[in-house]
Amino acid sequence: MGHYINPGIEKFKKSVNSKIYVDKSSLILQTNELVDTEQRFICISRPRRFGKTMAANMLAAYYGAGEDANPIFENLAIAQDPFYKQYLNQYNVLMINMQEFLSKTNSVKEMLTLLQSTVTSELMEEFPEVMLKRPEDFIAVMKDIYTRVKCPFIILIDEWDCLFREYKDDIVSQKEYLDFLRLWLKDQAYVGLAYMTGILPIKKYGSHSALNMFDEYSMIKPYRFLEYFGFKYSEVTELAREFKVDIDEIKKWYNGYFVDREQPIYNPRSVKSYLLNGEFDNYWNKTETYEALQDYIKLNFDGLKDKITLMISGKSVKVNPNKFTNDMTTFNSADDVLTLLTHLGYLTYNFDEKTIRIPNEEVRNEFINAIEDLNEWHHVIETIQNSDNLLKAIWNNEPDLVSEEIERAHELNTSILQYNDENSLSCMLALALFSASEYYTTFRELPTGKGFSDLVLIPRKKYLDKPAMIIELKWDKNAQGAIDQIRSKNYPTGLEEYQDNLLLIGINYDKSSKKHECYIEKY
Repeated sequence: MGHYINPGIEKFKKSVNSKIYVDKSSLILQTNELVDTEQRFICISRPRRFGKTMAANMLAAYYGAGEDANPIFENLAIAQDPFYKQYLNQYNVLMINMQEFLSKTNSVKEMLTLLQSTVTSELMEEFPEVMLKRPEDFIAVMKDIYTRVKCPFIILIDEWDCLFREYKDDIVSQKEYLDFLRLWLKDQAYVGLAYMTGILPIKKYGSHSALNMFDEYSMIKPYRFLEYFGFKYSEVTELAREFKVDIDEIKKWYNGYFVDREQPIYNPRSVKSYLLNGEFDNYWNKTETYEALQDYIKLNFDGLKDKITLMISGKSVKVNPNKFTNDMTTFNSADDVLTLLTHLGYLTYNFDEKTIRIPNEEVRNEFINAIEDLNEWHHVIETIQNSDNLLKAIWNNEPDLVSEEIERAHELNTSILQYNDENSLSCMLALALFSASEYYTTFRELPTGKGFSDLVLIPRKKYLDKPAMIIELKWDKNAQGAIDQIRSKNYPTGLEEYQDNLLLIGINYDKSSKKHECYIEKY
């Protein structure tokens, strides 16, 4: 065993022995299918703190020769597979964290020289019986070892993209690095599996990637590896039961990635931090300051500001992620910026609808922090700050005051209403009701009765004293007609448990007078 060659089970053992450990060992079923096949090149990109390093440590423990890993795996899900032991400790593992070598050097050339000399030295110690033809040549050394021992390498590369984050503008160094990876890995018989993890997908040059032998599994297209990075809803539910906490509050704060699938994904760092500390907070953002998000928000691309405003209000927006070049400096449109923010974990992508949204309350707070000090966003911040007044006016059944607050929000955010329909009115109202997320779960276009109600607000368990709300929106009609529609289409059906504390709210916008009318009725 060595530091890089067959590093053993200790790192993974620490994860398994932790107070909170969620079994992701079924990931190995996926990689076993790919070992020694044409599809043996895998690149997994996820945001920080999504369990990438833990998974790499698990693969190193499972595949690596030199130490019996059965005691640590025999009680995990992978042990139920009939071919579990066929691959257990049967390969030479080479595990490298690229950040380690980048941090010790001052250039990419130095980094690659240090990496090759360090790993070559350890290879020579681990395989002293192998006669090396060119010991100064790292790739030749790996070829000689494979020819002699006939055991392929499982190559695990963590933080593979750190260079693209720290040398953002150095195109020459980026190409040099990609050329090295291609020479080291592509078409080499000694590669039984090449498994890379990072935040960014593989950098594109022109119309293709320099590492086009890799299959990529990203925040945009996770495919078969979706459930192995992040906590599934069923896993979080089990943790909530174990720690005796309210799953609905965890959902509000940390739920939301990959929302079009049956199992939404939670940020594991945030869930574990909450369960261990007992307080809801923005834990994930401790990995990066909000100023980094602010830098991208400030980019002056047409439509970027409006799209982010809509997402802060809770809406999804269309995006085309396919032109993004997978780096942190090349932006040609708002879509490129939003795609990067998706890879960084600030947004989540809906595969079926081709839309993005802010995944949860934790990240939405990060957007608020990022725009709070920017002058060009003062209208959004003012609307958010006034949202308490609007909510209290509804609770107090003060329709005239509600109309005034909505008109103020309208004046501050005219761009949201540029489409002149109920949908844009819904977006503006959702932003004006920003503080409602503290007390309510909001549903848009909820199927109720004989149709779909525009907005339904259901109080959270800890705020059951607050009234539930059904809000119907009209454009160039009247607010009383909105209430009549709620009743005639039986929208309260399905909300029976709230019918002793349920408000019916009709809101109309008159385009010619630019006035809002509100009608509130207790059901």
